[in-house]
Amino acid sequence: MASMSSSAFSSCSPLMLLALVLILISSLMALTAGNFNREFDLTWGDGRAKILNSGELLTLSLDKASGSGFQSKNEYLFGKIDMQLKLVPGNSAGTVTAYYLSSKGSTWDEIDFEFLGNLSGDPYILHTNVFSQGKGNREQQFYLWFDPTADFHTYSILWNSQRIIFSVDGTPIREFKNSESIGVPFPKSQPMRIYSSLWNADDWATRGGLVKTDWSQAPFTASYRKFKADACIWSSGASSCGSSKSSSTKTSSWLSQELDTANQERLKWVQKNYMIYNYCTDLKRFPQGIPPECRTS
Repeated sequence: MASMSSSAFSSCSPLMLLALVLILISSLMALTAGNFNREFDLTWGDGRAKILNSGELLTLSLDKASGSGFQSKNEYLFGKIDMQLKLVPGNSAGTVTAYYLSSKGSTWDEIDFEFLGNLSGDPYILHTNVFSQGKGNREQQFYLWFDPTADFHTYSILWNSQRIIFSVDGTPIREFKNSESIGVPFPKSQPMRIYSSLWNADDWATRGGLVKTDWSQAPFTASYRKFKADACIWSSGASSCGSSKSSSTKTSSWLSQELDTANQERLKWVQKNYMIYNYCTDLKRFPQGIPPECRTS
């Protein structure tokens, strides 16, 4: 781009200056917007996963023969991950669209969004879970306050050393705090990749497996766009956030972010009105007492 002299800027009208600023901002956004070709690998599905529109759109499909999936090229150790999803429309019973962060090994860490399909007209169930050192069983489930199949919505994971916050369209729905002080492992040392898959789980996903997948509705398709990772990339045993060349620590509030008063109220609103299962209140499941992290405020 050719540079402009100071005299040229001085002759610009305020409206022209505003237009130039907006053009600059939009060009910078374009440079930092996630491109699926650049950021992800299609890992399985024999052609059922597709990257379209010059890398701006990704689709996963499921039929009776196979589902499909993808994973990020990068590994991350803390970050704020945003992805817009539009879920399988119509009768999606038996299908699961999983979108999550995970490390490898027998003592893996994992942060889950899973979308459990349902019969037409019934709401999707948004299933969340957190694994640390290979231990999960920390499920919370929600209905959504909109139809997630009608349009794209943003599903976000904020992960730093003190907490994990799940959000939908900027509204927090769940917070999992670091409770290492009372002996609960927290995901903070294993880098994780982003994964997503669309697969058949009709043995359990819809009404405990009572409702099976209607294959006459196949192929089932979920769509993804506008991926963004403001995150610490892990490479060759080091974090980009530990590099003096990285500006991430200077520009990213998520590294120490917690819920402010307004977002605490929004979280309470979601959990009061849309939460349908919380492991912390399932006394039948934990007759010896609820897990220790549930007892902290």
